[in-house]
Amino acid sequence: MSVDEAILWERLARSRRAPLEPSWLEESYSSSLSADLRQALCEKLGSLAANGWPIIMRLMQQHGEQKELVLAAGLCHQREARDWLLHRLNEPSHLDDDHLCVLQALSCWGADVPDSVLLTCLRHPGMQHRLIGLQLISFRAHTLTDQELLALCSDLLDDCRDPIVISTIRVLQRRDGGAISHRLAALCMSNSEVIADAAFRALGCIATSTSQELLVELSESVDDPKRRKLAHRELNQQFRT
Repeated sequence: MSVDEAILWERLARSRRAPLEPSWLEESYSSSLSADLRQALCEKLGSLAANGWPIIMRLMQQHGEQKELVLAAGLCHQREARDWLLHRLNEPSHLDDDHLCVLQALSCWGADVPDSVLLTCLRHPGMQHRLIGLQLISFRAHTLTDQELLALCSDLLDDCRDPIVISTIRVLQRRDGGAISHRLAALCMSNSEVIADAAFRALGCIATSTSQELLVELSESVDDPKRRKLAHRELNQQFRT
C-alpha cells in the first residue's frame, strides 16, 4: 500500500465522525488506486444519492465505465441512474462481464426493474446471472401468487448447480402455500444431499399443517436413514415450538 492510499484509507475510517465532502471523494478517486480502495470510495459516492450521481457520471466520463462506478450508479438509487443502466444493458456491444456488472447494479432497484430484465437473468445459463434474477424475484415476491412464483423458479429448481437450487429454496421458504410445500417436498428426494437438506429445513421453516403432513410422510416413506432423520429433526423442532 502506498503512502497516499494509506492516507485515503485513514480518512475513510474517520468518515462516521467527520462526514466526507462529495468534492473530496471526486478528487480522491483514480482508476490507478487499488481495487478495494476504489470500491470503498464508490460505495461512499453511491450513498450520496442525488449528490452522488452527477459525480459518478463525471468520473465515468474521465476514467471509463469502471465496475465500481457502474455499481455506484445502482447504489445512488436515482431514476436517471436507473435509466442509464437500462440503456447500457440494451447495448449489444457489451461483453458478458460488463453485462453482469450492469445487472448487479440494477439489482439494487428490486421491483422497479422491468420484467424483461428479470427474465433475461433467469433465462441466462450463467450462475451469477441467475442469482441476480433470484434477488430481483425476492424484491417482487409479495406481488406474485404462489403459482406465478413457482413458474418463475421452475428452471432454477431444475438447475444442476447446488448453489442456485439452494438459493431458490430460500426464496420459496418465505411462503406458506401448499403448492410450494409440495414442490419443496419433492426436492427432499433430490440426488444432492445439500439440496435435500435445504429442502427439509425449508419445510420446517414453513411450519404449516401441510408442511408438517409432508414431513410426516417423508419420515415414513424415504429409504435413506439420513433423510428420515432430517424429517424427524424438523418435525421435532416444530413440536418443541
